[in-house]
Amino acid sequence: MLSSQSHKKFEEVTLSTQPIFEGKIISLQVDTVRLPDGGEATREIVKHPGAVAVLALTVDHKMIVVEQYRKPLEKSQIEIPAGKLDSGEDPLEAARRELQEETGYTAGSIRHVASFYTSPGFADELLHLYVAEELNGGEARPDEDEFLEVWGITLDEAKALIREQRISDAKTILAVYAWNLYGLTGSFE
Repeated sequence: MLSSQSHKKFEEVTLSTQPIFEGKIISLQVDTVRLPDGGEATREIVKHPGAVAVLALTVDHKMIVVEQYRKPLEKSQIEIPAGKLDSGEDPLEAARRELQEETGYTAGSIRHVASFYTSPGFADELLHLYVAEELNGGEARPDEDEFLEVWGITLDEAKALIREQRISDAKTILAVYAWNLYGLTGSFE
């Protein structure tokens, strides 16, 4: 087992921070750090408020997905409902909000599955994955700049979409594999 001090041997001490960009969703900074061997290096860091994603499962064993255009990829992607945390927002409440806004569904049962860093080599975004069940339909209210199509897919369809790279983001792939694990073991762990 690792000691509580074992992470300290790799610590990089920040010597200075230069803000580069401050946007609505992210900010970019360049840090100068002291390395464990005494040398110096620079680190380009994206700061993000965190996000939530929802594996929403219907009673007929389908996962609710949204398709939307992703400008950085220059193509449409099929993903689970997700979105960024508002300042000070509880992740569970954000998951409920994003599910309803993007899909129109509300959940009678929602629980935390895992939290993970999306790209720790350059970003501090922490994404909280929830599973939502006992779904009730309603009217979606996406953000004014969001254009989405919503539908349900089976586990086999999700796996095929991964192979076709129509599902290619980490959060949705993780959700599909968690769903598969749940089907095999009855647990998301």
